[in-house]
Amino acid sequence: MADNSTLMSETGKSLLADSSVLDSKIIENSKENIFPGSISDVEEEMPQVETRVVLVQEAGKREELLKALEEIKLPYIKMDTIEELGDSDSPELETVFVVTDFQDSIFNNLYKADCRVIGPPVVLHCAQKGEPLPFSCRPLYCASMLNLVLCFTGFRKKDELVKLVTLVHHMGGIIRRDFSSKVTHLVANSTQGDKFRIAVSLGTPIMKAEWIYKAWEKRNEIDFCAADDDFRNQFKVPPFKDCMLSFLGFSDEEKASMEEMTEMQGGHYLPVGDERCTHLVVEENTVKDLPFEPLKKLYVVKQEWFWGSIQMDARAGESMYLFEKSESPGLKKSVSLLSLNTPNSNRKRRRLKETLAQLTRETDMSPFPPRKRPSAEHSLSIGSLLDISNTPESSTTNGETPKSCARPSKNSTPLPPKQSARWQVAKELYQTESNYVDILTTVIQLFQVPLEKEGQLGGPILAQEEIKTIFGSIPDILDVHTKIKEDLEDLMMNWTESRSIGDIILKYSKDLLKTYPPFVNFFEMSKETITRCEKQKPRFHAFLKINQAKPECGRQSLAELLIRPVQRLPSVALLLNDLKKHTAEENPDKVTLERAIESLKEVMTHINEDKRKTEAQRQIFDVVYEVDGCPANLLSSHRSLVQRLETVALSDDLCDRGEQVTLFLFNDCLEIARKRHKVIGAFKSPHGHNRPPACLKHVVLMPLSQIKKVLDIRETEDCHKAFALVVRPPTEQNNKLLSFQMTAEEPPKEDWLKTLCRHVANTICKADAENLIYTVDPDSIEVNTKDMDSTLSRASRAIKKTSKKVTRAFSFTKTPKRALRRALMTHSTTEGRSPCSANESYIGNRLTSTSSLAGVPSPSLVSLPSVFEKRSHTLSRSTTHLI
Repeated sequence: MADNSTLMSETGKSLLADSSVLDSKIIENSKENIFPGSISDVEEEMPQVETRVVLVQEAGKREELLKALEEIKLPYIKMDTIEELGDSDSPELETVFVVTDFQDSIFNNLYKADCRVIGPPVVLHCAQKGEPLPFSCRPLYCASMLNLVLCFTGFRKKDELVKLVTLVHHMGGIIRRDFSSKVTHLVANSTQGDKFRIAVSLGTPIMKAEWIYKAWEKRNEIDFCAADDDFRNQFKVPPFKDCMLSFLGFSDEEKASMEEMTEMQGGHYLPVGDERCTHLVVEENTVKDLPFEPLKKLYVVKQEWFWGSIQMDARAGESMYLFEKSESPGLKKSVSLLSLNTPNSNRKRRRLKETLAQLTRETDMSPFPPRKRPSAEHSLSIGSLLDISNTPESSTTNGETPKSCARPSKNSTPLPPKQSARWQVAKELYQTESNYVDILTTVIQLFQVPLEKEGQLGGPILAQEEIKTIFGSIPDILDVHTKIKEDLEDLMMNWTESRSIGDIILKYSKDLLKTYPPFVNFFEMSKETITRCEKQKPRFHAFLKINQAKPECGRQSLAELLIRPVQRLPSVALLLNDLKKHTAEENPDKVTLERAIESLKEVMTHINEDKRKTEAQRQIFDVVYEVDGCPANLLSSHRSLVQRLETVALSDDLCDRGEQVTLFLFNDCLEIARKRHKVIGAFKSPHGHNRPPACLKHVVLMPLSQIKKVLDIRETEDCHKAFALVVRPPTEQNNKLLSFQMTAEEPPKEDWLKTLCRHVANTICKADAENLIYTVDPDSIEVNTKDMDSTLSRASRAIKKTSKKVTRAFSFTKTPKRALRRALMTHSTTEGRSPCSANESYIGNRLTSTSSLAGVPSPSLVSLPSVFEKRSHTLSRSTTHLI
């Protein structure tokens, strides 16, 4: 037997006696003794009992215990031996012993003397909660298992069971011999037996014995609770414990995945036919007969048993999932009328009807397209909703639910004497609408409702945020289309050529506008969430395997079913166009249909625009997460990302020359960021999604209105794909020249510059965007890209960066070079000196604002030994050029 027989101690008491019953009897007896008469009688007859705490040996040396006893206002004494206490049996004095070690001789003597013994964690716990010391008929060391009711099964060794029961009692737990709904945890050493089956059916956590041992190791932690989910889940009995599984009828890829899942869930797998195998999992759709005669001890089960066990996080009962051999055609023909009159005739008739129905379904054309490859599930794309020609849904042949899923309508569609073309299209519209409603109903009832159900076996499969992300506004969409279907059904039941279909669409156009954008805009996120959860959560993967195999899904995945709302509105628009073609000019519904089609187009246009805005906001959030230190004011409802460009800095104004710089062009600003030298750890969102670490460092967020000119630098032998920006920050009195070299092939430099100038012109309200571009020679502004990729240049930049760090480390003032330049330029301007007058001949009258930087020598022309010069000499030489 897997369950325990009652174990008896030397005194004749059951070790697995229901301790809760014993405690209740003690409480009842105490009540009878305390309340035999009125309260006044109690005060007169019952003497006042005082509680006294005795701290034995090491307990008396702990300062926190003394403070705790003072907080709960209990007198205490310290002693090294029990013999020092003389009046421990006084009826007016209740003595509580505090012992730090429940295994030494002092504890054993107190336990044999039936004294009240507690551990230090109990005192500290009561002081923390402000509660009196608990009364317990057994020694109580801590409250880690307080209010937990445990039951044991599968333990054959008496010594092991006695130890576990004792530890549970020491931690405040209650033991029940028989399993019932009041049991909170089942401690199992085997997956067999009635207790295990009942615990699985009730969803009671099934734990290993290691759970009790590990909880006892944490007995001195005051706030520890053995029932905490994070701790408890580490010691749950896995679904396939003691199971040896084999798989028959699966593809190599599916078999490898299921074998890996088996080991993850505590089981082992063997080849088919191995005598050690306990379960043979069969793909019932491909396997019609077993290749060998199974042993009696072997469970031959369907694959639903495998996935159901993982979903429940416990081994499911095999009797519901047994694989039955299919009967051969010759055997079916040999069934006689006499056999149908046997007591099992009803069951045989039912099976025969199911077989005939299955044959009938197989001969019909399936309304579902063939199942896509698993890799195709993640290649779905929304496309443009306005391109309605790409998503036809115009015939019941391409219907959206199988016949087994479609719910019968309360009234069948009447057949008029003459079937007009308009009636045929209206009928098609109603049928596709009915199928669509059935699809949404299947999604909600088969997937969403079970996931949201409280009290799931094994706990919630997904978090509420993930469920909301996957299904979104599907229930609202279903409500709207259910009403549309009912109106169409009423129209078809009372059909006349003058009945208006357009009015039905116009009636619900506002509801469609309200419900569809939230789902369509976040459909890609919904699909990504399904993919991520399926990979990271085995229970959700098993849940999908079970439900997607049901006939209601028509062999389609959840992601494939969820794309139907994206396709529905274009399909309705196609059918309304077809209906308009078959509507006479004098029919009042002709104009109404045109208005209905326009309203649908407005809804789809709004969805597309809303989707573009949503995507734009997502792109901005991606930039914020990618750039460390990005200003919060980058997030704005009117801002959108236009283009991203990878470059290398050719000047030292924003960062060191040669550093990798990324330009993010928005419709009204330019975010400039450099590559980080040290990447920080990954960012974790509140929902637990790990984001990649920020690889860029914020440099400056520049409004496009600060860009005065865009310089297109001519291509030469020493300069390739370079451009520059003439900018004037609001805190500066002179212009700055920022030069860059493009490192990517796309976009072309000409297209990038035109795009940049167009948005600059829009920002400053100018129509002539072309006039912002100026073509210059690289020598005129001393720009050179020849040495950017050379080894000598990289070594020079590394030495320069190291020397800058050393200089800053030993500098007390640490005055920034740019601040010194700015101060000197301001000083020279106030004295009437123009630092830019001598350099206007470089680029002509159209570039006078940039000449202030022309006298600054290019770092590319500095020789390698000059890098080692002192910082003061470098600053003084730069100051000389500026003045």
